[in-house]
Amino acid sequence: MLAIRLPATIEKRLDRLAKRTGRTKTYYAREAILKHLEDLEDIYDAEKALEDLYAGRSHTVPLEVAMKRAGIKVNEDDLAD
Repeated sequence: MLAIRLPATIEKRLDRLAKRTGRTKTYYAREAILKHLEDLEDIYDAEKALEDLYAGRSHTVPLEVAMKRAGIKVNEDDLAD
């Protein structure tokens, strides 16, 4: 169970949407969370990886190495610039 407090303007928008569509406010709140949760997790993971990089707890890998590890053919002409 989750209870959230929303600003009055957002609550009104959510209420209007629910009434216009015949769905519940809970339905739309759930949909919004599901849609954006993965993005929020990705942002957190990227920030953590950057923090680890700056702190010396991790390191970068050259693009050519990463591509080879992934089985992607590296065309040396495309990399020269």
